[in-house]
Parts: sequence; C-alpha cells; structure tokens
Amino acid sequence: MSLRINDTIPDLTVETDEGTFSLHEFVGESWAILFSHPKDFTPVCTTELALVAQLKPEWDKRNVKPIGISVDSVEDHLSWSKDVEEVAGTALNYPMIADPNLAVVKLYN
Repeated sequence: MSLRINDTIPDLTVETDEGTFSLHEFVGESWAILFSHPKDFTPVCTTELALVAQLKPEWDKRNVKPIGISVDSVEDHLSWSKDVEEVAGTALNYPMIADPNLAVVKLYN
C-alpha cells in the first residue's frame, strides 16, 4: 500500500502513550499528520518532537492532529517524554504510537 496526500488511512487500532485507540476515532473530522522518528532518546528527535508540541496552537487553528510513531515501547515513550520536556521545556501534547514489530510502518510501506 502506498498512501498519498488526501488518502484515507486504513483504520488500525494502535497502542500509544495515551492509550489504545482506533486511528479513525483519533482523527475524527480532523486532518492528521503521522510522522515517524527512528528511535527514542536521540538528540535530534528530541528537539523535533518538542517543536511539534510547541506548534499546537497552529495545529489547532488548522484542525490538525499530529501523531508520532517509532519502534520503541509505550514505556520508552513515556520515559522519553519526560526527557523531551526537561531538555526542550515543552511537554509532548500528542500521542506516540509504539510499533516495536513494525506492523504499522510496514502496512504504510
């Protein structure tokens, strides 16, 4: 499967640091940005994730919901989010999908 802009994503149930939910339920009537990063606890990704959180007012104005994904576990995401807040001064305010078996990323190619 190859997704393109404006495609409807397949509905998956995902495990995140904010609980388990359906992607379609999460998106609702909004737009969504699904973005990946290679690994928790990496310096560049820390600042990038913080920037996404800092842009929340802009996402809200545009009815956009960001959601991240990496190969790490929910426990790692929760631990790393504390690191992000400490380093960048911004708490994460969007969910991070745990995809340790690469099931989601392989589905989206």
